[in-house]
Amino acid sequence: MRILGLDLGSKTLGIALSDPSAILASGIETFTFTEGNYQIPLDYIAHFIDNNKVELVVLGYPKNMDGSTGFQAKISEDFRDELKQKTKATIVLWDERLTSRIVNQVMINANMSRKKRKEKIDKLAATIILQSYLDSRK
Repeated sequence: MRILGLDLGSKTLGIALSDPSAILASGIETFTFTEGNYQIPLDYIAHFIDNNKVELVVLGYPKNMDGSTGFQAKISEDFRDELKQKTKATIVLWDERLTSRIVNQVMINANMSRKKRKEKIDKLAATIILQSYLDSRK
């Protein structure tokens, strides 16, 4: 079974995909779209799900440190609801607190330039979101 991991931002979407045995997450790409126009990534991901026979989608769910949700979480909920209408895959919201901060720190420790970090952060955040979900199933 293939599982897809997503890190949704206001103009980028980090994408990761599991191996067929759903043990290991691999970063695929960072998809860029016009800020706030979520229809473009919705269509792209629906097509990706169909082409890769994805059965489950793990969508990062941005919670505040106190566990409450805000504006960006509502966008993720709406994205999930729209994606459910476009595909048969099951969609799970997954707590993504500190994911981007962890990825950014790892890249800083690896002496990656600011420009390269910006290019890769969303894809790597999606990978961490997906891998944490996969690990939780063990």
